[in-house]
Amino acid sequence: MIVRIKLYAMLSEYLPAGAQKNEADIRLSEGENVDAALQQLHLPAEMCHLVLVNGSYVAPSERIGHKLVEGDHLAVWPPVAGG
Repeated sequence: MIVRIKLYAMLSEYLPAGAQKNEADIRLSEGENVDAALQQLHLPAEMCHLVLVNGSYVAPSERIGHKLVEGDHLAVWPPVAGG
């Protein structure tokens, strides 16, 4: 199945070759979960602060149980500090 992934800020360096700006389509096995998708891209867990699937927040404790389906959009932001 194909899932669209968008990585923000410095996470974009983890996108596969050929990615457009900050997003790419990735191929996953049917029934893969959010955590597996992040691992496939070798994203460090501590850098995946805010994770959304189709615009809905997925807490760290829910990423293993949240199954992805064909056409899902997965967006990931790193921790941000500022003032």
